Amino acid sequence: MVFLEPELIGRHVRLEPLHQRHASGLVRAAAGAGDLYRMTKLPENEAEAAEYLGIAEAARSAGTAAPFAVVRLEDETVIGSTRLWDLEWWAWPSRHERHGHDGPDICEIGHTWLAPSAIGTGANTEMKRLMLTFAFETWDVECVCFHTDARNDRSNGALRRIGAQFEGILRSHRLATDDRPRDSARYSITANEWPAVRARLFELSASRAAAS
Repeated sequence: MVFLEPELIGRHVRLEPLHQRHASGLVRAAAGAGDLYRMTKLPENEAEAAEYLGIAEAARSAGTAAPFAVVRLEDETVIGSTRLWDLEWWAWPSRHERHGHDGPDICEIGHTWLAPSAIGTGANTEMKRLMLTFAFETWDVECVCFHTDARNDRSNGALRRIGAQFEGILRSHRLATDDRPRDSARYSITANEWPAVRARLFELSASRAAAS
């Protein structure tokens, strides 16, 4: 089975496998988010956190996701969550060099949110770099995609900023938090594009460090 419980460590955050022990930390991180994540479902109390974690752990057990708690290294505080998910394996023919490839061939990064205090700190950029590095350089995927609510200007801008390519709008693609079908903006990064995106992510991190 593909490695679904990695620990990814950066300079400012650690992504560790998401488990029930993170419930209280997630609730505290979600507190005060208000309209910041009006298009994202957050675990706002212990009952919602238990349900949120149960779904995430079931996906990991099924081999379809690697969910993470985001921990700030400075004070070991849980500041959010994210995951590599919608893992897909292709049926490579036996003659192909990727036949028998252990990792998924494509995946998605999503279910991402951060505590209000972590917005604008560079945590999101580092999280994306850690997950993309793992996906492309450990799993050896061909592509990583992202889907965000087409109305979410902040998320759309962040994906364009790191160099993800906009592919178009998927109409009535997923259920929105307001229980209506949502249009999703789709972005992707291919294996060939990854070196340039990796350099862009390091550039963004360095610029933020220099400004702080």
